[in-house]
Amino acid sequence: MIAIIGAGITGLTLAHELARREIDFIVFDAAHEPGGVMRTIRVDGSLLELGPQRTRLTPIVESLITELGLEDEVLTAPPDLPLLVYRKGKLRRVPFSVGAALSTDLISWPGKLRVLAEPFTRGPDPEESVGGFLTRKFGREAYLAMLGPLYGGLYASDPMDMMMRYSLSRALAEFGIEGSILAALLRRARARRKAKGEGGRVPPLSFQNGMNTLPRALYERYQDRVHLGNPILRVREVDGRPILETPAGQVEASEIVLTTPAETTAHLLAEVAPGAAPLARLRYNPLVVVHLRADCPIEGMGYQVALDEGLETRGVSFNHSLFGREGVYTVYLGGAKNPDLVRLADLQLGGIAAAEFELVTGATAEVLNVSRVGMPAWDRSWVALDQVELPPWAHLASNYESRAGVPGRLARAQQLAERLTRRAREPLRAP
Repeated sequence: MIAIIGAGITGLTLAHELARREIDFIVFDAAHEPGGVMRTIRVDGSLLELGPQRTRLTPIVESLITELGLEDEVLTAPPDLPLLVYRKGKLRRVPFSVGAALSTDLISWPGKLRVLAEPFTRGPDPEESVGGFLTRKFGREAYLAMLGPLYGGLYASDPMDMMMRYSLSRALAEFGIEGSILAALLRRARARRKAKGEGGRVPPLSFQNGMNTLPRALYERYQDRVHLGNPILRVREVDGRPILETPAGQVEASEIVLTTPAETTAHLLAEVAPGAAPLARLRYNPLVVVHLRADCPIEGMGYQVALDEGLETRGVSFNHSLFGREGVYTVYLGGAKNPDLVRLADLQLGGIAAAEFELVTGATAEVLNVSRVGMPAWDRSWVALDQVELPPWAHLASNYESRAGVPGRLARAQQLAERLTRRAREPLRAP
């Protein structure tokens, strides 16, 4: 039997994939609700996402939605909503086509000409920083105005402290990009336009009752094998097999999968796998999430803030125009840019978010909710991953060891399910 620790989207999707392959499993989570970081709440009648605000309707996401019968719950954003960047006192559109790139005011003409030189620059060095790589490939202006805030915003990190080897190089390899990034993006854009029409962009997606709909549907399908409010107290090893001790008793498994944060995983394995200790050195960026209600006339997916601006805001998601959540905007503060910001009181953080939102959009806002979350930084502390040693029955499946985002988590669950299935069906496999 496979024991899965964590009932977030990764753990529950893994359970689903194992069930499809008729592999026995059990899931444990200390929380009393499923979903992990995919948490949805309601405040004063407004639906708020405390974790991911949206995903995209990629084939792997669409397939799971169909399997769970959630088609009628899906919300997709209107086509062609712009993504914006605040720079030099103004919101400016991020270009997603050649024509838009030529006409955008986000980057100056000298900056655009520098971007066109990208095909003539050399490929990545695994040991260089992401920020250094993007600056070298596309120029400093494009990095500060667009590439830095967009990529760093995914992790609330400083791209100058993120190593290519552990982050962007993996993504480039996954998408089969070996030479020019610009040429590859143009090829992909043409292919998408041909497949999906002129816009060519995969639409942002949510659900009528929020992002937690997806993990909750998985939980409801397998709830007889998902034990919420049942933390793992200790992991032991007996005769080469893991034993999990819980408040309800102990469980013997053939393999365990840990979808928990890095430090939690290191703690759980401390007794049986001292080689997991380096996981505790992975840094998480402390991020403040402030939900606002405002009457804002601007339409878009949201905006990021250019790296050469002096705001505390990292970015804002426009839940209002994305999914019709009237007046709701999600503001992100702190992260690697100012990790100490999370220590301020909620009242102060809400005030900062509302004031900067008004500065950028011109709209006054009231604070609905303030929360905090830790984001895996994927920075230079990730060298610790190279030092991790695990017993053969322990497997990691979390957003610190493979691609973040819902499509990435689903892909990791599928990949691991295939591997565990092969191992389970090996003849006369030693314990």
